[in-house]
Amino acid sequence: MRIKSAIVVATLLIFSCSFIYKKKSKIDKPNILFILVDDLGWADLGYNGSKFYETPNIDKLAASGLVFIDAYAASPVCSPSRAAIMTGKYPARLNLTDYIPGNRHYGPHKNQKLASHPFKLQLDLEEYTLAEAFKDAGYTTFFAGKWHLGEEEKFYPQHQGFDINKGGNSTGHPAGGYFAPYQNPQLEDGEDGEYLTDRLTDETIHFIQNNKDQSFFAYLSFYTVHLPLQGKPEKVEKYRNKLAQMNYSGEEFIKKGETYHKQWQNMTHYAAMVESMDENVGRLLQVLEQKKLSENTFVVFTSDNGGMATSNRTDNIPTTNLPLRAGKGYLYEGGIREPLIFYWPGNIEAGTTTDFPATGTDLYPTLLDVAGIQLYPEQHRDGISLKPLLEGREMDEQPLFWHYPHYSGGLGGRPSGAVRVGDYKLIEFFEDNRIELYNLKDDLGEEKDLSEAHPEKAEELKQLLHQWRKDVGAQMPYPNPAYIEQE
Repeated sequence: MRIKSAIVVATLLIFSCSFIYKKKSKIDKPNILFILVDDLGWADLGYNGSKFYETPNIDKLAASGLVFIDAYAASPVCSPSRAAIMTGKYPARLNLTDYIPGNRHYGPHKNQKLASHPFKLQLDLEEYTLAEAFKDAGYTTFFAGKWHLGEEEKFYPQHQGFDINKGGNSTGHPAGGYFAPYQNPQLEDGEDGEYLTDRLTDETIHFIQNNKDQSFFAYLSFYTVHLPLQGKPEKVEKYRNKLAQMNYSGEEFIKKGETYHKQWQNMTHYAAMVESMDENVGRLLQVLEQKKLSENTFVVFTSDNGGMATSNRTDNIPTTNLPLRAGKGYLYEGGIREPLIFYWPGNIEAGTTTDFPATGTDLYPTLLDVAGIQLYPEQHRDGISLKPLLEGREMDEQPLFWHYPHYSGGLGGRPSGAVRVGDYKLIEFFEDNRIELYNLKDDLGEEKDLSEAHPEKAEELKQLLHQWRKDVGAQMPYPNPAYIEQE
């Protein structure tokens, strides 16, 4: 593990690292503000190199906190990733491995070689969630936005440890779109035309202001930047004008099989949505400052999976994740590598970065540890606390695992599993048991498969992945009886 001190600059593709740490916190029970953005890609932010989208507030957050260069979602799609954050367990251990409800209700398609075993359509109430741990420790808990962890009301946030639920239900995207009326039974409509991203932030700010004198755990889970593409008109017009000045070269799409891979960031509505999200992050940080809560509030900013960069059609692909390969629904870096920022003024030195590989399961024990709450290793058994990094201590890297035994619908992703150890990452494709091996330090874009050049390393990682699947009881896909081979 290597950490460096530096002001975060426009790109984080080349790194040399040494550690800097300001001081150890003397706060007994810091507040927690967790900001989760839906479908936000690693390359969608200015500090990671985006030239089209404008994210000055998040760039400032990155420059003022600790940036995880090698951070990952626990799944390339939303529901499993969110379940991993809430439980500290890998999706495979939970048997919640696809977005809810996935393709389960429709059965395997005749063009798909494999079929998936049934997976859970909810986060079980028996799980002791991150919110329940904070609530039991005396925190007031709040949720706003996208939940997508159960189809029935009994699995909604208010039954999973949150005192307040504003907008969380079964839907994976805003049923009524981003402008009121929202068609969301868990969120009272504002005036016609009110923007959902603003409204969810308003609700979070209201909660913070009402609870500034007690310890709180606020979890803001933006619906944005998930489809549908609906930006504020004035911002859309701004990006139309900006697009006219962009100098893109090459093809906008590359077709691989039946799937188009987007090469440009040029969707004006998406850019407008990213900017609105960024503005609201800035509003939250401003409120913390105004209420003198900044040094007593630990802020997490991250996403649930990679940006949507592929589709079987060209008119609905919001972004590209280049230089990362592919996107949402894939186990290539574009599908799972995420922005992750820890911000805690007075406790985390501004402008620090780490290349310690972290994943969504680590956030549960980390937040408990930061807050001084006892850990629950039998619950968050697949995560480790990252707090030592904040204290200037070295940590031994842990293998990271992924299991996605599904087809990612129109995105083009195939059933597969992956493991990362050190700089090496292996992907196994379940249709034909093919493996690919990459050195991420030398080949972030995963262009050079090293499985034949380094067969010993490939076999080592493959066996490690297979043993892990046995240990967590991962459900493997099976031959699809309805499959008809295409000519």
